[in-house]
Amino acid sequence: MSTSPNASESSESTGAGFSAEERAAMKARAAELKAEARRGKAGDKAAADEERMMAKITEMPQPDRAMAERLHALVTEAAPELLPKLYYGQPGWAKGGKVVVFFRSGQMDKARYSTLGFSGDAKLDDDNGMWPSSYALDHLTEETAAAIAALVKKAVTA
Repeated sequence: MSTSPNASESSESTGAGFSAEERAAMKARAAELKAEARRGKAGDKAAADEERMMAKITEMPQPDRAMAERLHALVTEAAPELLPKLYYGQPGWAKGGKVVVFFRSGQMDKARYSTLGFSGDAKLDDDNGMWPSSYALDHLTEETAAAIAALVKKAVTA
């Protein structure tokens, strides 16, 4: 197997490689996992995780910051068993250490809209064999907030 410099150059020039944003997200996730491993069970992990998540939310440009703050309140009210946790450098809420629901800032990702997503650990399965796993968000209304709260509750029920 050859690892010539030309191999990586060709993958980037053909678009087969990861973008700078994707590499940054993977690097952030690796740092999160290292930090978790170093911390182990020492200290108040949940409070530290929430503090780190809120610091990331504070870095977000408006209106994503306001959306993320409101989502944090919605998720913690709808499912208090979900704990804040950074997920690829952005807010997530986990049960048993596994992220169930997450928010991706569209502005930080340089995307047209932000995303509210649910992992494979979310219990959103529908009888017809098809269900949504993510939603585009550009603002929250009372109606969408109520729908999100209902989805989060469903995601954590057995």
